This record gives sequence, structure tokens and C-alpha cells, in this order.
Amino acid sequence: MIPDDSVGIIEPQSFTFAKDEPFHLDSGTILQPVKIAYETYGRLNADRSNAILILHALSGSAHAAGFHQNNLSTPGWWDNCIGPGKAFDTNRFFIICSNVLGGCYGSSGPSSTNPATGKPYGLNFPVVTVGDMVRAQVKLIDHLGIDQLLCVAGGSMGGMQVLEWAAHHPERIKAAIPIATTSRHSPMLIALGEVGRQAIYADPNWNRGDYYEAEAKPDAGLAVARMVGHITYLSDESMHQKFGRRLRGLEKYGYE
Repeated sequence: MIPDDSVGIIEPQSFTFAKDEPFHLDSGTILQPVKIAYETYGRLNADRSNAILILHALSGSAHAAGFHQNNLSTPGWWDNCIGPGKAFDTNRFFIICSNVLGGCYGSSGPSSTNPATGKPYGLNFPVVTVGDMVRAQVKLIDHLGIDQLLCVAGGSMGGMQVLEWAAHHPERIKAAIPIATTSRHSPMLIALGEVGRQAIYADPNWNRGDYYEAEAKPDAGLAVARMVGHITYLSDESMHQKFGRRLRGLEKYGYE
């Protein structure tokens, strides 16, 4: 049963741009066309002044709140914050959440079909930056007819996008809420990111990134990379709780 404070069943949407003119990336390469998957919650008011853009983390999607018709058991990833009477109150605000450029949930990314080959891009998909992601979001906001956002908000990589909005598009936002984020990675985080990539490369099913059409995927390598990633997300207190020196009864390796 869908809770009373939920935004209810949501229909995913998409917007395609760069059909005639290519979208230029920070790397110097281009994409054409570009598709952005997104969802909206609440109503845009008459003067279009109540729009808030929610930005997801690394492995997130546009499904931030409510339910999809084909999965009524799993709410959006920020459902406890978006809805009637919640922090992002859909009785007052028009909430937008889009999947980032290069994402895995509907926006143009490595799993998308390369128009030049008719096959998934795989490793041929160009490297995208946070700046590229935000410029694609600006295209979406323009498409929705919104001149200025009331707020942009997001955590982790979503927070990095918030900072990018504030730094390079300040005239398009009134407020910014960056959560648990940074403007730059430390050398340690960059190194751990490389460890995660090497774990994926070492998986026998990696196939140099051309695994989208294969039956076997590099799931083991992805799992190790995800574990490495989660270590970087933990605070020092959380690290002590999860990996402290206290003996536990369910340890795989230990002693009696």
C-alpha cells in the first residue's frame, strides 16, 4: 500500500537534445544526440519560481521519490525527504531529479546505443565531467521553461554538482544545498578509485568493457569496486563500528 505522504506512482520522463548541433564536452569530444532521463514531483507554479533540482550520487538515478507502476515495493532513493509535508514539500515545491549524463538509468551513457555502430558505446563513450553533467542539466531546465531554480540540492557526487551550479551558473539558482561533498578529491580518494577500476578490469568477464551484450557481466569485479567505494563513504566513527578491533561472533576469520 502506498503511504499517504508519498508522491504516489511516478511516470519516468526523458528529454533529448543535441539532435542538430552536437553537445561539446570538457574533454574536447562531442555527443549527438543526448538523452536525459528525469522525474518530477509536485506542480510548477504560475511564475515558475518554485522549482528545486535534486542531484543524485554516483550510482543513483532519477527515481528520487514515489513508486514506479512495475515496482510498488521500492520507493525512490530520497522518498523520506520528498513528498507532501516532507523536507522537500511537494505541496509547495516542484521537484525535479534527473539521471546524470553518463549514468546507468536512462540518460546517455556507456550502455546507450552508439549511433555510429548500432551497438552499446561501452568504453567508446567519452569521459564526462561534473561540468558536463551540469551543462546537460541546464539544457533540461531550459526545456522545462524555468529561468531560475529556487534551489539545487544533493549529496556526495550530487553535492559536487551543486557546487558546480553555484560556481558556474549562479544566476540560475537562488540557493544551494551541498551535502557530504567536496570541491575536489584527495589523492587518497583518487588512488582508491583506481583500485576499484583495477578490480573491474581484473574480472574475467570484463572483456575490455564490451560486456553489455554478453551473458556474463563483470559482477565480481564490480562488487569489489563497490566495497572499496563504500569504505570511502564511511566516517571514522562508522569505520570503528564496522571494522573495529572488537571480536564479533560472526567473523569469517577470528578465534575462540
